[in-house]
Amino acid sequence: MIDTLGSADVVVIGAGIVGLAHAYEALERGLSVAVVEQGDRATGASVRNFGHACATGLDGDGLRYGTAARSRWAKLAAEAGFWLRRTGTVMVARAEDELAVLREFGEVRGERQVRLLSAAETRERVPLGEGVLGGAWLPEDMRVDPRECVPAIARHLAARGARFHWATTAHGVEPGLVRTSRGELRAGTVILATGHDIDRHFPELAAKAEVKRCVLRMLRVENPYGVTIDPAVQTGFSMARYGGFTACPSLPALRERLGRERPELVGIGLNLMFTQRPDGSLTIGDTHSYDTTPAPFEDEALDDAVLRETAALLGVERLTVLERWRGVYGSGAQSFLIEAPADGVRVVAVTAGVGMTTALGIAPEVFDGLVG
Repeated sequence: MIDTLGSADVVVIGAGIVGLAHAYEALERGLSVAVVEQGDRATGASVRNFGHACATGLDGDGLRYGTAARSRWAKLAAEAGFWLRRTGTVMVARAEDELAVLREFGEVRGERQVRLLSAAETRERVPLGEGVLGGAWLPEDMRVDPRECVPAIARHLAARGARFHWATTAHGVEPGLVRTSRGELRAGTVILATGHDIDRHFPELAAKAEVKRCVLRMLRVENPYGVTIDPAVQTGFSMARYGGFTACPSLPALRERLGRERPELVGIGLNLMFTQRPDGSLTIGDTHSYDTTPAPFEDEALDDAVLRETAALLGVERLTVLERWRGVYGSGAQSFLIEAPADGVRVVAVTAGVGMTTALGIAPEVFDGLVG
């Protein structure tokens, strides 16, 4: 195959948020960039999520990446012109052990990151049903509209000189060269950012990292109150899932109670939360199941559980569904996969469902490593 696509200092495979973050970082460093994307636009996990940059709830590398990403998110929003708000997150406590976890989390992180709320203060920020004992506000977290910001970032990068090869499949990657369905593309550095499809290019690497596909169910519903709900809203199910809360001594008791009282919800991997889109509707969810090759059949009981539990959280009888969808992201033994399978080739994947939160913080470290 002849060299039909030219060359670039950096070739990024994948135009989701991880790929775009690396394309952005390359441009910021004065490098030429080409992006190869198999679709004619991004339609994967990067546009199917809550749009919640939830760094405060993370720990370790995730917290570092997520914290570093905040300033880049703000800069990109100003440059590319998409909606971004530092609305924070409200963690809702509906049981004593959840309240205890939030108190302990506040002690660990301090008032700058965690501000405890009474039941009344929690309800002032978010319309909720009965049984709220209190909560916490995590003021540094951000929200974007993923359906808007991902294409806006791609347009902005294209305007800055990045060449996008849409509807182009990367067939093979080797040092200095990417073979695609439209020809060969020479590259100084290749960044493979294909999310859960790592195994399509490097199956042994994916197997070693235990990468599977995490399938989740999400819905968009009418806002039953018709009011602005600025912060993202999370619950005890969220505390049980996010790494930052593992530092709290009361977390094992919370997990034990949820497993005893609500085993059916723990079994479907429920992370009960919601965010409001700029049009006022609510994105709600979500459930989690894991497999290398997920079954194609949808279980209506999953959506029923999300709708029922969200309605109870909001204190309404029922919710009106506007859209339903399946999200898929890569999940591995570790939260982040950054590997060098060949000279000048980097495989980068967020394998924990926090790509929107961390991608813009990961890219600078990847490029620092390449320079080193």
